[in-house]
Amino acid sequence: MGKPLFKIREHGKYGFMDAIGDVVIEPQYVAAEDFYNGYARVQLNGKMVPLDTQGRLLMRHLFNYVGLFEEHLAKVQLVQKWGFMDERGRLAIRIRFTDAGYFSGGLAPVALSGKYGFINPEGDFVIAPQFEWAGEFRNDLAPATGNGLSGYIDREGRFAIPPLFDECMTFQDGVAAVVRQDKWGLIDKTGKVLLAPQFDLLDNYANGEFFDGMAVAVKGNKYGFIHKNGEIAIPPQYDFAGDFGEGMALVEINGLFGYIDKEGQMAIQPQYEDAGVFSDGLAQVKTSERWGFMDTEGKIAIPPIFEAVLPFRDGLAWVTYENRWAYINRWGDVVWKEQ
Repeated sequence: MGKPLFKIREHGKYGFMDAIGDVVIEPQYVAAEDFYNGYARVQLNGKMVPLDTQGRLLMRHLFNYVGLFEEHLAKVQLVQKWGFMDERGRLAIRIRFTDAGYFSGGLAPVALSGKYGFINPEGDFVIAPQFEWAGEFRNDLAPATGNGLSGYIDREGRFAIPPLFDECMTFQDGVAAVVRQDKWGLIDKTGKVLLAPQFDLLDNYANGEFFDGMAVAVKGNKYGFIHKNGEIAIPPQYDFAGDFGEGMALVEINGLFGYIDKEGQMAIQPQYEDAGVFSDGLAQVKTSERWGFMDTEGKIAIPPIFEAVLPFRDGLAWVTYENRWAYINRWGDVVWKEQ
């Protein structure tokens, strides 16, 4: 997708720089999001408009809402109806749907008159509207709801896994989380139950989503982990746990944060006020109300001097110091800073 770009701020306006700190798109927008699949959304006249890596706006139409690009198309909303735009800003699929999801595997879920079906990139229905709800295809299966229960349909629109659940998540690497009575478990592509629904369903949380082959599982306000094969890898026992990254996961014990490995062994003892996920070999840690970065051996690699930080991405990390934005590299050198 080309070289990575990073959001910067100057005098309250946002633009983008490259990985060596050179400004590529001058700060000029009152709001901006990070780049995803080659485009970032920026605010113009109160609307969010896609911007490409050359700084060109896709402005043939101004929509109420523009989604992220997936498979070269982005869902768009005008008044209360949805359609899709292409990467040149043209309306590729006319606005007529009452709801729309994202393209995945060449199909997107859309709703007409309260029923969901699937369209192709030309806007033609491949699976007729017939479901109460439908999600995106993954591994050639999509979650769908009929008669109040959810299962998974194939690309012909037939239930490959019968609707026996209260809710179904999208498949991820051959497994999917399913919900019964506000508890989630795990099934495989054949519908075989790998793990009976038993873990708490949390709001605004990635229930059953795997990172580094492990998913956080919560029971009775205690956090643990499961494998993709459905085995409980680490029984729920922590006050909090974050996602695995580079073989380690953040855990909280008695108000302090440390890290465990995939066997559940304490790799870095709980000692920090707060902490984050490992990325590019470093994790953000907080001590004495300041943030720094630690390596996988538990050694402080970048001293805790920052007010706020984000994980490393493409070799750089966003930090704030004296309320000003900056980007640092893995050695703590400042690559760019707000004036």
